[in-house]
Amino acid sequence: MIKKLLKTFIVVIVVGLVMIQFVRIDKTNPPVVQAETLGAAMDVPADIAMILGRSCNDCHSHQTIYPWYSNIQPSGWFLEDHILEARTKLNFSIFNTYSPKKKEHKLEEVCEEVQKAAMPLPSYLWLHGEAVLSSSDAKALCDWTKVERAKIVIEPTP
Repeated sequence: MIKKLLKTFIVVIVVGLVMIQFVRIDKTNPPVVQAETLGAAMDVPADIAMILGRSCNDCHSHQTIYPWYSNIQPSGWFLEDHILEARTKLNFSIFNTYSPKKKEHKLEEVCEEVQKAAMPLPSYLWLHGEAVLSSSDAKALCDWTKVERAKIVIEPTP
């Protein structure tokens, strides 16, 4: 009796895993309008662009490169959820559409998150070891954000 229940359970699980493979995520990146990007909003030196490209852009821009495991469900769903959430919190592809106050705040958060080693997410780093930020990367990002934050003019609210 228990053997039969176990066998049925395993068959149901396998069939379920096969069935969910037909529910795919949308891997279409929204178009990038250069006038709306971080680079249009401020000076991004080559070393900073490299760090952001290696460690941030997959989730925080419209330049996501979807890895092979995004084709396997439910990992694809998990990945899609993280990317959509990340883009709502900070999106370098639309950074120049943010208000000056929001730009300043987001740059401040970039520094805070890398100093705490909260970003990139540990779950991202499991399969993307190249995205790990060294202490010199984190310092370079923080130094850059401080310089760029100082350039932002925030109009007082009436």
